[in-house]
Amino acid sequence: MPTYEYQGEACGAGFRHVYGPVPSRRLGRSLGVDLIPFKTCSYDCIYCQLGRTTNKTVERKAYIPIADVLAELEETLAGGLAPDYISLAGSGEPTLHSGIGDLIRGIKSRTKIPVAVLTNGSLLWRDEVREALMAADLVIPSLDAGDAALFQYVNRPHPEISFERMVEGTASFTASFPGEVRLEVFLLDGATGVPSEVEKIAALARRIRPARIELNTVCRPPGEDYAFPLDADRMLALKALFEGPVDIIGGIRPDEFPASEFSGARDEDILALLRRRPCTCEDVSAGLGIHITEAIKHLDALGKSGKVKRTLVDARGFYAATEGEESSK
Repeated sequence: MPTYEYQGEACGAGFRHVYGPVPSRRLGRSLGVDLIPFKTCSYDCIYCQLGRTTNKTVERKAYIPIADVLAELEETLAGGLAPDYISLAGSGEPTLHSGIGDLIRGIKSRTKIPVAVLTNGSLLWRDEVREALMAADLVIPSLDAGDAALFQYVNRPHPEISFERMVEGTASFTASFPGEVRLEVFLLDGATGVPSEVEKIAALARRIRPARIELNTVCRPPGEDYAFPLDADRMLALKALFEGPVDIIGGIRPDEFPASEFSGARDEDILALLRRRPCTCEDVSAGLGIHITEAIKHLDALGKSGKVKRTLVDARGFYAATEGEESSK
């Protein structure tokens, strides 16, 4: 487990593509990189914490200049920030950016901080996508269903993406990738979160052969109100159906990420984080390295100004930016 010691400030105000750090149980303090305009994705998953996909596509192109991203990263890292990972994720599917390989190589030439790619895996059947990710240290693709019917129900993919093509692409990538592949499996009550369906997913996971499997469920406000979470006991029971190392990914415990005494976060830092990921007060405190009372003060002011909204999930308050789509363009 990484040591969560805050070093330096959060990324600078006004950045368009670099955000966080984001607290993550699997990646420690993760500095996010957003390559894609808000909700441009090849899926429209019912559980997505960012809501409905507004641009469902499989078109790969240079959505934003890679040089701008690298300039923001250089400025951030020059300020002394030392995250555990630099993570390519954000507001959409990162492999849709045609320059993702150039970005990974550019990051690797500038820092020894490992690069993680969080992807839905939908485009790994394409040779050029698999090749583009080869320089990364860690890739985490998704597998949320064990057959084509539930794939359509849960992920609502672009018409050009078939279930078998997605699975085969993920397996081919895992077999050739020199780094680590972890397979994220998102389980939903009343859909994929039952033993008969999990057994199908587990069989496909044996075919894909990742280094680890990460089981997840709804813990932030989902895109559809019929995307229901599984409780801890059922997650533990379903974990036994998988082979190899399996982790259950849950909420962040505030004491895992001690906050810095430095109180330097700005409203812009917090909004940049909340546009990509709904967070609790504790998440904001841990990710940006500020005291919990400082996070509450900022969130209260942002709420009163209408820039963030608060939603309850399992009695926990999550904050999200209200202007995410417009501000991420």
